[in-house]
Amino acid sequence: MMVKPQIYKWLVLALFVICSVMGVVTSDASNHKYKNGDVVPLYANKVGPFQNPSETYRYFDLPFCLPGDLKEKKEALGEVLNGDRLVSAPYKLDFLVDKDSEFICTKKLTKQEVNKFRKAISKDYYFQMYFDDLPLWGFIGKYEKTELNELKYYLFKHLQFEVLYNKDRVIEVNVRTDPSALVDVTEDKEVNVDFMYTVRWKETNIPFDKRMEKYSQNSSLPHHLEIHWFSIINSCVTVLLLTGFLATILMRVLKNDFVKYAHDEETAEDQEETGWKYIHGDVFRYPKFKSLFAAALGSGTQLFALTIFIFILALVGVFYPYNRGALFTALVVIYALTSGIAGYTASSFYCQLEGANWVRNLLLTGSLFCGPLFLTFCFLNTVAIAYSATAALPFGTIVVIALIWALVTSPLLVLGGIAGKNSKAEFQAPCRTTKYPREIPPLPWYRGSLPQMAMAGFLPFSAIYIELYYIFASVWGHRIYTIYSILFIVFIILVIVTAFITIALTYFQLAAEDHEWWWRSFVCGGSTGLFIYGYCLYYYYGRSDMTGFMQTSFFFGYMACICYGFFLMLGMIGFRASLFFVRHIYRSIKCE
Repeated sequence: MMVKPQIYKWLVLALFVICSVMGVVTSDASNHKYKNGDVVPLYANKVGPFQNPSETYRYFDLPFCLPGDLKEKKEALGEVLNGDRLVSAPYKLDFLVDKDSEFICTKKLTKQEVNKFRKAISKDYYFQMYFDDLPLWGFIGKYEKTELNELKYYLFKHLQFEVLYNKDRVIEVNVRTDPSALVDVTEDKEVNVDFMYTVRWKETNIPFDKRMEKYSQNSSLPHHLEIHWFSIINSCVTVLLLTGFLATILMRVLKNDFVKYAHDEETAEDQEETGWKYIHGDVFRYPKFKSLFAAALGSGTQLFALTIFIFILALVGVFYPYNRGALFTALVVIYALTSGIAGYTASSFYCQLEGANWVRNLLLTGSLFCGPLFLTFCFLNTVAIAYSATAALPFGTIVVIALIWALVTSPLLVLGGIAGKNSKAEFQAPCRTTKYPREIPPLPWYRGSLPQMAMAGFLPFSAIYIELYYIFASVWGHRIYTIYSILFIVFIILVIVTAFITIALTYFQLAAEDHEWWWRSFVCGGSTGLFIYGYCLYYYYGRSDMTGFMQTSFFFGYMACICYGFFLMLGMIGFRASLFFVRHIYRSIKCE
């Protein structure tokens, strides 16, 4: 019995070793302290259209001046997944050394290079750099209309850096462009460009441990906080109304049902039963496609555990602004480590449903979420390769992910499955199931699956839709989201509302003598994921300026995977809540 924990420990250790070797677990050797004249690291990251956050390219894909010692920074797995490709920049910023119009190089731009710059300026290309791990951005140029209504394109050739320091540490960095130092790149002709930069150092009293607060203040501004708290109040009102509905209506109806059924048992034993008691011999009949059902429960449970762990890391401050790739690293590592939860849950429940082929069920569990995600990734990575974008993962990174899946995810999934199979838990059914199922009476159209899913998904979605905008603006834009405590409260409200509305719809389904509630409760609980995907359409066409095939593919492709994950997770919550409710009410009556 002690073998499995030992194997688990070895697998966790193996994951840590893999991550350490490949850069997933990183430690910054620099203490960010400098002496006068020391070189402070400045890395150029990427360029791309401002309105398309996924469509980014390497900085030197545009014909800027190359530094004499061009070096690529070794990056962690999460940074690569985030599309970061850091290389040494041509600008040299020495600690406390001011520079005035420092010359970098004279670049003779060919017609093709001029055309490349002009196209980039027309698409509002921005650049991103990191100075002592602090991000800085700027536009590469501008365009404006002349009096003759013609567009003129100008390239910025002079960058002005302003650095704030406190004793021996860098606190803040800003970059501006010199509006008087412009190069006209409107026409296709060779142009000589003198690239220059200026550096100014200024002292500040801001302590080093608060230097990242500048980037998180935007989401904490009073008017933004008011909107967030309005979202919380709106969600709480929804929960209170729903709870009140269940407490006053549903419980009163149940109480009347219990009294009625108890009276029927005392007065007329041969009286025909009606309502949800009438189907007590069918309500615990195992669902169709039970292997798929158990796999969906296992995947949903794993995704729920993943979400909880991510929230814990966020609340303790791991995902501070511009902690490059931390979220992606955490997602990959935690998903790998929680695969045992999926295997155990799916295999245990499948065996409770008297399933025989638990190996096939385990394979289905492992591929139910990863399969669509892998196919989506293959397509989108191919698109990124065709565009030569930084979103295209290098072959080495793909090998690392494959190794994590092969050496950690799959073994833990199998171990969890074996533990679930050997748990020998029995399905707890208060009533015996009859040999032959009762016929379900004809029901009105609004009791069908699709209308019920629409009803079930609308209330949970209404509790989170305000917060969704800020999340989308952060993930698919340039806003910074740091109010994880409010987001966690909204998530808890989402879980509660999903559970309550699914219980209510399950009761009305059983009261209509429809005993096929297993799959219905799952799809009704998960229907919020479909509403979120519907919101994606609204956000893309109504609230964003994203354009182009690559950005459109990335947005709808990865959002489809995220919404599918929400469907599985909330579906699991809906079913678990409904199962608890159904067991409770049938345990409270006398079933023959």
